[in-house]
Amino acid sequence: MAAKRVSKKKGPTPEEDAQEFFLALELLEKERGIKKEYMLEKITQALISAYKRDHEGVEENIVIQADPEKNLLRMIIRRDVVESVDNPGTEISLEEARKLLPRVQLGDVVSSEVKTKNFGRIAAQTARQVIIQGIREAERNMVFDEFFAHREELMTGIVTRIDPGSGALHVRLSSGKEFTDALLTAGEQVKGESYKEGDRIRVYVVDVKRETRGTRVLISRTHFGLVRRLFELEVPELFDGVVEIRSIAREAGSRTKMAVWSSQSEIDPIGACVGTRGQRVNAVVEELHGEKVDIIKYSDDPAEYVAAALAPASVVSVTELEERSCRVIVPDDQLSLAIGKEGQNARLAARLTGFKIDIKSVSGAADEEELAALNAEADPAEAAPAGESAQAAEDAQAEPLQDGAE
Repeated sequence: MAAKRVSKKKGPTPEEDAQEFFLALELLEKERGIKKEYMLEKITQALISAYKRDHEGVEENIVIQADPEKNLLRMIIRRDVVESVDNPGTEISLEEARKLLPRVQLGDVVSSEVKTKNFGRIAAQTARQVIIQGIREAERNMVFDEFFAHREELMTGIVTRIDPGSGALHVRLSSGKEFTDALLTAGEQVKGESYKEGDRIRVYVVDVKRETRGTRVLISRTHFGLVRRLFELEVPELFDGVVEIRSIAREAGSRTKMAVWSSQSEIDPIGACVGTRGQRVNAVVEELHGEKVDIIKYSDDPAEYVAAALAPASVVSVTELEERSCRVIVPDDQLSLAIGKEGQNARLAARLTGFKIDIKSVSGAADEEELAALNAEADPAEAAPAGESAQAAEDAQAEPLQDGAE
């Protein structure tokens, strides 16, 4: 019985290999969102790096031809035709060159295709590492770009872990197809608030930084920007720009003062933020877990602005002293209210307005004025007998002349 002749199975053609390669890039873009152009650039770098590992000085001699429409992917090496070859990576002998091009001459440049399957093991590993690094870098860039768009905005995350030592919360943030883990440190948490694993938490994105290990999102629950964004969510006039928040001073978990203003005289900025029956401000206070919020009207008049900032205390007068400093007189029964518990009301008013505020009661100011008046009436020669002070002053002025008398 005659043996059957078995034909050797042919492998895929270069065009089929290229087609499979470009389909893989499309699949990568679809599943991970990494652009084909970006990965093609990284793969080109990988092929060049792999070839350079076994061939020195070939940086300018390698050309990668890639055309998805024609299913073309080739690596071309250009070498100078020489008599004696010193560097096989950049030179080719005349004899070898004429096997490719019979009419080639010394000094010509010959282009030939390099089969990537002929790369050595180490070179192939180098290419693989470059490609993997490119994918990771692309994914890091995508995460950074996605979350950088949320900088100085609110995001809602899920508490995934609580550090038993520091009390820091590990929060999983998601945006689109991307997600990252952020750390809400104890210093950025509001005292009195308590969370457990699995809880949803709303945070303010303070900043987004690109680091070697990936994207780092800085989040906070104590930042005044949290209050600003919460009001913008509840008050359409703020979102539309009809009402503006000019300044915010906050002691998280306790009290916030916010100055608002409107360019349209017919709109009440405070009423817009408070809402019907306090509905809007109550929604913010609920999110802040009961933190008090004072809303005042901003004014370009420093005296009027400072007086409003000291609410709920009433103010008798405000006197502007030196630059960014003022003196406030309040009724006697309003002094403790104006200062606030442990000085909080006065402290927040100063931070809100940017003024150094000296608060006095009416009686206290009167006592100071009486004392100042007494000091003003005091005479340098008050020790002299009554009726002799004027003469004593004249004598004091005349003394230098007497010193020079003969």
